[in-house]
Amino acid sequence: MEFVIITGMSGSGKSRAIAAMEDIGYYCVDNLPPKMVKSFTDLCLQAEDKVDKVALVIDARSREIFGDIFEGIEEFLEASSGFQTLFLDCEDATLIQRYKETRRTHPLMDDENTSIEEAIAEERRLLSRLRECADYVIDTTYLSVNQLREKVVGIFLDDKNQAMLVNCMSFGFKYGLPKEADLVFDVRCLPNPFYVPELKSLTGLDAPVREYVLKWEQAQKLIPKLFDLVDYLLPLYRDEGKTQLTIAVGCTGGKHRSVVFAQLLEEHMQEQKVRSTVTHRDIAKRKE
Repeated sequence: MEFVIITGMSGSGKSRAIAAMEDIGYYCVDNLPPKMVKSFTDLCLQAEDKVDKVALVIDARSREIFGDIFEGIEEFLEASSGFQTLFLDCEDATLIQRYKETRRTHPLMDDENTSIEEAIAEERRLLSRLRECADYVIDTTYLSVNQLREKVVGIFLDDKNQAMLVNCMSFGFKYGLPKEADLVFDVRCLPNPFYVPELKSLTGLDAPVREYVLKWEQAQKLIPKLFDLVDYLLPLYRDEGKTQLTIAVGCTGGKHRSVVFAQLLEEHMQEQKVRSTVTHRDIAKRKE
């Protein structure tokens, strides 16, 4: 099981980092009290068949309730080879500017730390030991949201193709366009199995329908063109920080041609090592 502790300066982008971890399949917990790390880890290990990657955000927000933020944490990290730590840092001037823009209060501002500058200085003191022992340190001062996500994904995901989930969906135009679709392809230009009596009651999941749809020259020419376009677009969407993409393929009723091509697309995604799913929105509808 993989465990990652994310910590760092307030305002440095920990919420963005934990969102990126969720996108690549980590079970994430924000603001976990340090004293609960050991018991939470034991709980995860008991459910290892259901959870295999866990990310925890631990920072100075816990200080007031749970005492020393590092009480027991350093010893636990030293004894646990399965943990990695990511520390997010940022220059003071940028942190101050971010707090001014969001109009939020720094979590360590109190009667002793009456200014944001004092709160940031106190937080740096509290976090100094964790920064020293962190496996990875990212300075977010000059990073955009997408650049931060790219760095986090680059550290914890070996294959960048896995950073985005692609849903290949079939649908029938007679039932309307899928609202969640990012890309829509129309395969009504291909011969329709609906008008072949022995195929009418079948679907694109049945071999006879698939063979019928794919036997035509126009289908064979369409497949590589479709794959080439999708292969070109996916990295562009991924580089812009998109984590989910729905590719919808439509035919008249959503039972035959679109199902075949949605299946083909999902098979191609698997061959390209892209995380993917396939859904057939209208395959069970009976409206003619």
